[in-house]
Amino acid sequence: MKRSTASLTMLLSLLAQPALATAPGQAPNTPAPCQTLTDTDFAPQRLYGLWRLSLWPQGGDEARPLSTGAMLFEQHPEYTDGVRGHLKRSAPGNDLNALVSGDIDDEGEFALDESADGVRIDAAWIGSLPPAACGQEIRGVRHPAGPADGPPLNFLLRR
Repeated sequence: MKRSTASLTMLLSLLAQPALATAPGQAPNTPAPCQTLTDTDFAPQRLYGLWRLSLWPQGGDEARPLSTGAMLFEQHPEYTDGVRGHLKRSAPGNDLNALVSGDIDDEGEFALDESADGVRIDAAWIGSLPPAACGQEIRGVRHPAGPADGPPLNFLLRR
């Protein structure tokens, strides 16, 4: 009984210590390099989930967004390499809702179409995934389909 109690105590103390996983050739106590969404093993499932959104004018300040909201990406029902989802964001006087559909190409470019009615494209989102963000953010420009849809805006999607 004493032996099993001592073994259990040792196991619990080992589990309580932080794990120090290191990659081959990596110095101890340094974080493992992250994988980005632009890796050759990219799967659209890595985009699935909820992303926080900020939009600000070109030449403006990211810290003072013009609009904020969220996007939810799910599996695209027709295109296995893409995503489909919903956008909800603030706008002066009301909230905007839209459907979104897009993907990341072989070069790592993020492309998304936005449609308020599911038929007409209101904006195209073109961006990239900064390698240092480890797949946790997407940055780019939201290009409106026409002048009535507003000016181009910088965007940041963050997990």
